[in-house]
Order: sequence, then structure tokens, then C-alpha cells
Amino acid sequence: MAAPTPVSALVHSSTLVTAGVYLLIRFSFLLEIRCLYTLTIISLITIFISGIVAIYEFDLKKVIALSTLSQLGIIMFAISLTLYNVAFFHLLSHALFKALLFLCAGILIHGVGGSQDIRHFGGLAKSYPVVASCLNLANFSLCGIPFLAGFYSKDMIVELACQNSYGVFIIIIIFVCLALTVMYSLRLVFFRFSNLKNGVPLQSLCEQDKTLVGPVVILTLISLLSGPSLI
Repeated sequence: MAAPTPVSALVHSSTLVTAGVYLLIRFSFLLEIRCLYTLTIISLITIFISGIVAIYEFDLKKVIALSTLSQLGIIMFAISLTLYNVAFFHLLSHALFKALLFLCAGILIHGVGGSQDIRHFGGLAKSYPVVASCLNLANFSLCGIPFLAGFYSKDMIVELACQNSYGVFIIIIIFVCLALTVMYSLRLVFFRFSNLKNGVPLQSLCEQDKTLVGPVVILTLISLLSGPSLI
């Protein structure tokens, strides 16, 4: 059953993902006995499959949920390399921009009449300038664009993974998985903010509601500044 978007923001960025990763970090001494290489393979398969499915998905909330699954795979990949502090760092930064993604998606879904199909979106940059800017910044942070929150943690995971002795094949797979993240993020940007008009009103009443836009702007500032501060 699909949850309301604010509930999705809490579940995906603050409850289920956080609890599972935190337990794995706390019980990491059990993983180090025999499970690390298996966890590496499972995490890479998770990142790859979730990225492929997200590219062909048209439901906005499902795409963001699949991106959560992809980032969870990256966190598990870091845990499999015994990078527990880096994994927790990416968990914190991911919670910020993923909650921002869900809240922006909720405003857009509310503004277009409740439709979650990204094919019904289009030309939202003019109708929702503030939400569009915040959503693009969250997408860029998800992709790991330099100097945004997601860059500091993802770049650290990739750099330390390249120094690991698992081999070139693992490194190639992780780079392919990161490229899939960029692909479905740019696909979302194209469907939502291209110049196509698909029945979207020219002016949005949602951006006049400070209770909707205010938390999004505050969370955007936190997402931008949290990378260096968390380090």
C-alpha cells in the first residue's frame, strides 16, 4: 500500500533504512567472521537491479523509493569493506536529501491533482520555481555532484573501494551502478522540467503556502551544508 508522501519521507530516510544499517554497524563483529564478501556481492546486485528498474519506472514515488534501495546498497557496500564510519556518514547525508526529494515530490503530486505518473508532468520549472530548484539540488546531491552533501560521502566510499583488494571487476561494477544513478536522476529531471506542457497549471498555489515550501527550503539549505559539517 502506498503511503502518503510525508510518511514516505520518514520511512525511507529516518526509520527503516536507519534502523537496519545501524544494527548492522553495531553487530559488525559478527559480519567480519564470514559474511563480508557475501555482503559485497549482494549489495552490488541490489544497486544494479534497483538502478535498472528505476530507469524503466514511471511512478514518481517508486523511482525515489528505488533510489533509496540503491543508496542502501551503497551503504551496505561500504559496510562490507569495513568502512563503518563512512557508511554511517552516508546514511546521515542520504537521509537529508532523500527526505527533501520526497517532500518536493509530495508538493508536485499535490499540485498536478494527485497523479504520480511522471508522464503527466512537464514544464514544472515555470510553475514551481522554488520547488524545482530544491528538487534539482536534491537530485544533484543524489548523483554525487561535487560540493553537495552526497558528494562527500559517495566519493569517500568510491575512493576507499578503489584501494581495496577485491579486484578490478568489483570497481567496474560499482562505477556502472553509480552511472545508473545519474541516468534515472536525469530522466526524472527531463520528465518533470522539460518544456512539454501536459495539463499543468501555469501558476501554482502550492508555492504560496509557506507551510509547504518553508520546510523544503530549510531542508535544502541543510542538505547543501551538511556534507562538510558532518565530516
